[in-house]
Amino acid sequence: MSSVTATNIEIPKNLLPADGRFGSGPARIRPAQIEALNAAATEVLGTSHRQAPVKNLVGRIRSGLAELFSLPEGYEVVLGNGGSTVFWDVAAFGLVRDRAAHATFGEFGQKFAKATDTAPHLKSSLILSAEPGTAAIPTPEALAAAGLVDSPAEAATGENAADVFAWPHNETSTGVATRIARPAGIAEDALVVIDATSGAGGLDVDIAETDVYYFAPQKNMGSDGGLWVAIMSPRAIARAQEIKGSGRWIPTSLDLVTAIENSAKDQTYNTPAVATLLLLAEQIEWINGNGGLSWAAERTAESSGLVYDWAESAEATHPYVADAADRSSVVATIDFDESVDAAAVAKVLRANGVVDVEPYRKLGRNQLRIATFVSVDPDDVRALLNCIDFVIDALK
Repeated sequence: MSSVTATNIEIPKNLLPADGRFGSGPARIRPAQIEALNAAATEVLGTSHRQAPVKNLVGRIRSGLAELFSLPEGYEVVLGNGGSTVFWDVAAFGLVRDRAAHATFGEFGQKFAKATDTAPHLKSSLILSAEPGTAAIPTPEALAAAGLVDSPAEAATGENAADVFAWPHNETSTGVATRIARPAGIAEDALVVIDATSGAGGLDVDIAETDVYYFAPQKNMGSDGGLWVAIMSPRAIARAQEIKGSGRWIPTSLDLVTAIENSAKDQTYNTPAVATLLLLAEQIEWINGNGGLSWAAERTAESSGLVYDWAESAEATHPYVADAADRSSVVATIDFDESVDAAAVAKVLRANGVVDVEPYRKLGRNQLRIATFVSVDPDDVRALLNCIDFVIDALK
C-alpha cells in the first residue's frame, strides 16, 4: 500500500486557485466587500439602525434587489432578522391560511414542510417527496398522482385545498435546481412561496411567477447569515394582512406585517447585523453593475458547466444529479466510484487551503459538493478541478 497520506501531499502552488473557498454556505465574500466594510465602518457600524446611515443602507438593498429582479409593480422587498430558518416560522404564522403544499427533495425543503405540517393552528401539509438528487414541483396534478389528494381539484380549489404552494428554487444539500412557474389551476389567491436561499442572485427567475421569493444572504448574495429577505407580491402582502387581521396569535418577532411596515421605512423591527447589510448591499450592486441577473446566471452556468463536463469525462466520477435538466448552476454535486476516497481528496484539498468541498453530511455519499456561486471566478473552478486531478493521482 502506498505510504502517501492526506497529511503529506502538497499541491503545487501553480495549480492552486487564487481563492480556495468553495463552500455552499457560508460562502466566499469578495475582498472588495471587505474593503467597502472597512471604509464605511465609522459611518455605520456602532450607530443607530433608526438613523439615516443605516436606513440608507437598507434602502440600497431594497432598491438594488428591485433592479436585480426587475420587480413587477406592487412587489415589495421585506427584511427581517434570523435567516431562512426563522422565515419558515414567519411563513407558518403569517402566510399559510389553512394548509400548505410542499415539494421536498432534500434537507432544506423538508425543514420548511415540517414547520407548516407541525404548526398546531394549521391543517396537515400536503408533502410531495422526491428522492434526493431528483426534483419535484407540488402541482395539483402531482399531488393527486402521489395519492395525497383524490383529485387535482381537491388540492387546487376544494374545501381542503392548499393555499400555499412551496418548494426550493435550489436544494443546497443535493445540487438540484427547479424551474419556477405558478402551478396551473390553483386558486387565484393561492400563494407560490419559493425558498431561494442558495439560488437568489445566481439563477435566473421570473419573479412574477412567485408570490414570495425568500432567501438568506450567505450564499450567492455573498454576505453573512442571520437575515432573511423576502420579495413579496401584492397578493402575499394582502394575505399577511388578512391573517393578522383574523386575530391569529403571532409572536411579535415573527410578525410578517410588522416586518413589512418596518421595511417600508428602510429599517428592520429588531436591531440588524449592520455589517451583514453592508456586505449584502455591496454584492447586489456588484452584480447589477456587471450586467444583473442574466450576467450572474451566465457566470454560474459557466462555472458549474466546467464541473459537470469534467465529471462526465473522468473515469471515476459522474454528476450525482442524473437528469442534466435538474442540475444546479450554483451547487454542483459529484459522486466518485469506489476507486477514489472523496473524503481523503477533500482532506488533502483542505490541508492545502482549498476548503469546504465536503458533501452534505446527511447524504452520506462518496461525493464532493462544489459551490459555483456568482462570487466564484470560473478560473478558480478550473484550478480546483486541476487540483482534484492532482490529488487523485497522488493518492493512488
